[in-house]
Amino acid sequence: MTELLAVALITVLAVIAPGADFAMIVRNSYLYGRRTGLLAAAGVAAGVLVHVTYTMLGVGLLIASSTFLFTVIKLIGAAYLVYIGVRTFRTRGEVEVDLTGKTELTPLAALRAGFLTNVLNPKTTLFVVSTFSQVVSPGTPVGQQAGYGLFMSVAHLLWFGVVAVFFSHDRMRTLMLRGQKVLNKVIGSVLAGLGVSLALAPSH
Repeated sequence: MTELLAVALITVLAVIAPGADFAMIVRNSYLYGRRTGLLAAAGVAAGVLVHVTYTMLGVGLLIASSTFLFTVIKLIGAAYLVYIGVRTFRTRGEVEVDLTGKTELTPLAALRAGFLTNVLNPKTTLFVVSTFSQVVSPGTPVGQQAGYGLFMSVAHLLWFGVVAVFFSHDRMRTLMLRGQKVLNKVIGSVLAGLGVSLALAPSH
């Protein structure tokens, strides 16, 4: 029970802490609407399952122990965040926004945005790997470990689903779209800033 509570607490704290996933969901929700935001949230949840899978296979420990591999993943993730950040910063709102509910992002593109933001985030790598290596006992049944991983994924889906619904609400969205150009620059700067800080941070 202690192990279960520890995993649950760490997961909840990690999920609600603002970061790249949060910025991406907010961006997609207010720009493209609820459906796109929810699909991006599903993409984030799918990305978590990738981290859980390779961690359970033991690859996560290899990544965590190899400075080179971790650095490569860190730089790829950082480059992706900077790329998305710059694109968002330079976005001309009047071109992308359509309050009728139509979007310029296909369902696949929305899923991919959330998935790549999460799966290329080394902070998520460390969160999952450290939880399984420091909290979960090696003797814990595989089925139970898989359950922990599923809980992590569902927790991300639920939290970011709530974020997507909130920021895609008609009144909230209308309010945010009025200041869209400024918001694009703020969110773009945040994403790019996270990417730069990620690239400059020590690998371990």
